Amino acid sequence: MSSLSWERLRVFAAVAEHGSITAAAEALHITGPAVSQHMRKLEREARCRLVEPDGRGIRLTPAGHLLAGSARDIAATVADAQRDLADASGQVAGPLRIGAMASAIRTLFPDVLRALITAHPRLEPRLLDGEIVDLIPALRARRIDVLVMEVWSAHPATVPAGIRVTQLVTEEVRLAVSARHPLARRASAPLAELTDQVWTACPPHTDQHGALVQILRAHHVDADVRYSVYDFTTQLALVAADLAMALVPRTAVPPGAPVPGVRLLPCEPAVSRSLAVASLATGDTPALRAFVAELTRVTSTDLPPWPEHPALDDG
Repeated sequence: MSSLSWERLRVFAAVAEHGSITAAAEALHITGPAVSQHMRKLEREARCRLVEPDGRGIRLTPAGHLLAGSARDIAATVADAQRDLADASGQVAGPLRIGAMASAIRTLFPDVLRALITAHPRLEPRLLDGEIVDLIPALRARRIDVLVMEVWSAHPATVPAGIRVTQLVTEEVRLAVSARHPLARRASAPLAELTDQVWTACPPHTDQHGALVQILRAHHVDADVRYSVYDFTTQLALVAADLAMALVPRTAVPPGAPVPGVRLLPCEPAVSRSLAVASLATGDTPALRAFVAELTRVTSTDLPPWPEHPALDDG
């Protein structure tokens, strides 16, 4: 077997992580044909197939799965070395692997990442969308460098020792109901009155699901969660269809125009969610400090107001 090129292993690690040539090319900031060429050369060096067609995408062969683990370890080692060198010279440079929830990514990250890249052209932010239950182990294993997490007022997150958490902003959580629901004409939603309702929430192992269960249980209400959906936008679509209700934080709702078919009611008593940034207590770097500073700047401004509801038809 020929010696395996590091550059091709780096490309293969991205293909294994993102699951497609196109996504790997976007993550690496190179073209799709360049990724394909690296893959063909790597397969010749390895003398075996590493990927195979899977519908419109690709999947790893057994040999590909075997090599992917080593490729990821090598990529992580090189990223650590780049960060160590940047840290030694005080430079904001090299890869910065960020984990976050979709609502934070959609609302905060376009401004944060654009400002970081503009101010520090040698910085290479890499973003991973996921849930806290999966991202905390990734942070502890140093597969990511920093994590933007959620902390619900009724369901504080359990953070392992050795992780530093800094709160960024606290936001209101509202009850989302269909415009056709009897509660839609109310000015607010007493939580104790939400018996016999169907809910949509993130899956059971997530913080949002745990918070919903705890909040309702405190008011002697059982949470009948029939639709487990990670994405708040999809939850709101189910609410608009009058299939369920949901608890949604401010950053999960697009600013500006109201969500068609949905009413967003203040909860009684009030419910809140905080966004926080978590990193290893021993993992401070110039890149991490720059990211936290920019995120703090963006979240220090007031969140946009909740969308105003149009008047309901009394007919």
